[in-house]
Amino acid sequence: MLTPPRTVVRRDGGLYALERALQRRGFRHVAGADEAGRGACAGPLVAAAAVLPEGRRGEIEGLADSKLLTPASRERVYAEVVARALAYAVVVIPAEEVDARGLHVCNLAAMRRALASLTTRPEYVLTDGFGVDGLDVPGLAVWKGDRVAACVAAASVLAKVTRDRIMVELDGRHPGYGFAEHKGYITAEHTEALRERGPCVEHRFSYVNVAAVSGRESAPPRARRPLGAAAPEPMERSGTAGGTVGVALGEQPRPPAPVGEDVVMEGGVR
Repeated sequence: MLTPPRTVVRRDGGLYALERALQRRGFRHVAGADEAGRGACAGPLVAAAAVLPEGRRGEIEGLADSKLLTPASRERVYAEVVARALAYAVVVIPAEEVDARGLHVCNLAAMRRALASLTTRPEYVLTDGFGVDGLDVPGLAVWKGDRVAACVAAASVLAKVTRDRIMVELDGRHPGYGFAEHKGYITAEHTEALRERGPCVEHRFSYVNVAAVSGRESAPPRARRPLGAAAPEPMERSGTAGGTVGVALGEQPRPPAPVGEDVVMEGGVR
C-alpha cells in the first residue's frame, strides 16, 4: 500500500493556508474552536466553533486573532463571520460552573459542546493551543491557532465579542466593578474594586485573588463560593441561521481536577 504524500503548509502561506491544505486532502468542512475569558476572574467562559466556506466566500477581510483587533474591528468581523459561516455555535459557561467543575474541565467541555452543536458536521477540527478529546473526527491542536488558521480566528472573534457583550450587560447589573472596561480581567482598577466592595456573584471564587478578598481563601477551590450565594440570572442569547448559542448548564460533574487548574489565571490582552 502506498503512503499518501505529506501535506506541507508553508509558514508564509497566510491565515487560510492550513484550511486550504486540509481541503485539498478531502476535508471540505474544517471547523475551528477557541475560547474567551479563560484568564478573567469574573464573568463567564465562552467557547465558539465555526466552519467557513471554501474559496473566496470564506475569506473575510480583516479576520485575525480577536486579541489583535480593535473593538470596532471585532464587531465588523463578527458580523461577517455570522453572515458567511456555513455553521457557527457559541457556548457560555457561567462563573458558578467554572467554580464547581474547574477551569480546564469547563474549557474542554465548552469547546466540545460548541463543535457538537454545529449544524454542518465538520470533517476535521482545528483547536487553539490544546486538543479536545471525545470528537468523532480527526483534529489538530495548533499553537496560537487563532493566528494561524482562519476558522480558529473566526471562532475567537465569535467568543470574544459574545463575552464582551455579556460583560457590558453585567456592568449594568453589578455597577462599581468596571466590567464594561476590563471585561472581568485583573487590572489595578478591578483589584481595587474587589478590595473595596468584595466579590459579586459573577466573580470566580475558585480564583486566588477573589478568594483572598472573600475571606474564603483557606477553603479548597471548589468550596470557595459561599453556599448562600445566588446563582447568576440567565441571560438571553440569540443566533442566526446556521448558528446556535447556548448556556452550558446541567452537564454531569467530572472528577475533581488538580487544584492548579482552578487557580491558573492566564495573562492576555483584553
